[in-house]
Amino acid sequence: MSWLVTGGAGYIGSHVVRAFAETGLDVVVVDDLSSGHREFVSPDVAFVDGSIVDTALLAETMRTHAVEGVVHLAGFKYAGVSVDRPLHTYTQNVTGTVSLLEAMAATGAGSLVFSSSAATFGTVDVPLVTEETPTHPESPYGESKLIGEWVIRDQARATGLRHTSLRYFNVVGSGSDDLYDTSPHNLLPIVFEKLLAGETPRVNGTDFDTPDGTCVRDYVHVADLARAHVVAAQRLAAGEELLPVYNLGSGEGASVAEIMAAIRAVTGIDFTPEEGPRRPGDPARIVATGEAAALDLGWEMRHTLEDMVRSAWQARSSH
Repeated sequence: MSWLVTGGAGYIGSHVVRAFAETGLDVVVVDDLSSGHREFVSPDVAFVDGSIVDTALLAETMRTHAVEGVVHLAGFKYAGVSVDRPLHTYTQNVTGTVSLLEAMAATGAGSLVFSSSAATFGTVDVPLVTEETPTHPESPYGESKLIGEWVIRDQARATGLRHTSLRYFNVVGSGSDDLYDTSPHNLLPIVFEKLLAGETPRVNGTDFDTPDGTCVRDYVHVADLARAHVVAAQRLAAGEELLPVYNLGSGEGASVAEIMAAIRAVTGIDFTPEEGPRRPGDPARIVATGEAAALDLGWEMRHTLEDMVRSAWQARSSH
């Protein structure tokens, strides 16, 4: 028996695959390499180059590798870009999830860990986001992830599918120097590329109602995140009951100014960020509690902010 990891050649997915390997569980990866990298997946891991909207391919893969459960990370994750490409976003994130569920039903795979997003919440006005915080997504991306949760919930009611969805905010760091974040839309890669090009990073908004005026966000280390996915998979496979949704949050968060200070300390590059205006819709603070995940999934912040930045910089510097 094995687990299928969709999007397993991506930044987060490749860390999840490594975490599975560390526990001795067999894994097969399906990834169309639209944003993932084939070299992120060990040659020892079964790899299928294909799209999650291809139901027949998914079903064939599941049968061939005796898949008992799925960690579903594949999708189009760029909230800002999703506003300009809503149909592509819904196809990948909603149609793709339906396709996966159809393949699971056809082959008897009975457990699903879904990679959801804190984008399902939208702008919040509470100090700490919990699993009960109302969802008001503000982008096609956030909407598509929430719809994915609904579709999975409804399929579970109909078929008895064991499932849970994990919501998280900003994933950073690296668990291995050969795995790193290549997204052109994420904060650390953006700042690193600016610094390596001899340019000055930019901070969007310095007049928020926060201690240092810059917005506060939740940052979690990718290796900690990957570990939580594997634990969720193990609990589901063992027939244990899990909540339908867990937040993987830090409980504290960090400001953009604190991130910049950590980057200066780690890289040794002295810079003063340019100050730009706020981006429309940017809230002052979004931070989640991870208390429920700590109880059920052993969720724990094992890395400091400087650890996160240092591991990300080391991995990027290796390439």
